[in-house]
Amino acid sequence: MKVWDAIDFLNTLVDDSDPDLDLDQTQHLLQTSEAIRNDGHEDWFILTGFLHDLGKVLCLFGEPQWAVVGDTFPVGCKFSDSIVYPEFFNDNLDIHNEKYNSKLGIYKENCGLENVKMSWGHDEYLFQILKPHLPLPALYMIRYHSFYSQHRENAYDFLLNDQDHEMFEWVKKFNQYDLYSKAPEPPNTKELKPYYQDLISKYLPEYINF
Repeated sequence: MKVWDAIDFLNTLVDDSDPDLDLDQTQHLLQTSEAIRNDGHEDWFILTGFLHDLGKVLCLFGEPQWAVVGDTFPVGCKFSDSIVYPEFFNDNLDIHNEKYNSKLGIYKENCGLENVKMSWGHDEYLFQILKPHLPLPALYMIRYHSFYSQHRENAYDFLLNDQDHEMFEWVKKFNQYDLYSKAPEPPNTKELKPYYQDLISKYLPEYINF
């Protein structure tokens, strides 16, 4: 699909985990990206804000929302209590598997997130699609913007390497716009569309294999 066609498709989704249910998906993306734009950030940062939730099209392809939206977290090691609704991990068989239920599990101290398997969701899906096209800070924002147990609680510092710590400053900067960019007036999609179409064409091919 063309990226804007995917965005129009996403607009049919009602995300049950989204606190801003009065906004459609395009409005949320535009409010995020326009807040970034108004603060004078680089154009790739603006584009990242506009695209960051596009992976939620997985729900429209038939995946259940619990497997697409919400917190993301490492698998293969002990689950942090700072992950939302940690009590539900009591039903996860990994809790009883000695290979996976220790602090480090299958990993080594400070091995780097590039060597860590994350839970599947819209973040990881979109990262895999866009990783040939966007700069590294943008890819971190997309891949880890729902990794709240780390960028709020630093619960997995023991897995991060120096690059991760540096890039997570970008993730934290991005999340200010993702969560706190609601404006009193909804963005005018028709007026803004030409700007974002030009931005998309600067960084991405005409068609994306979703």
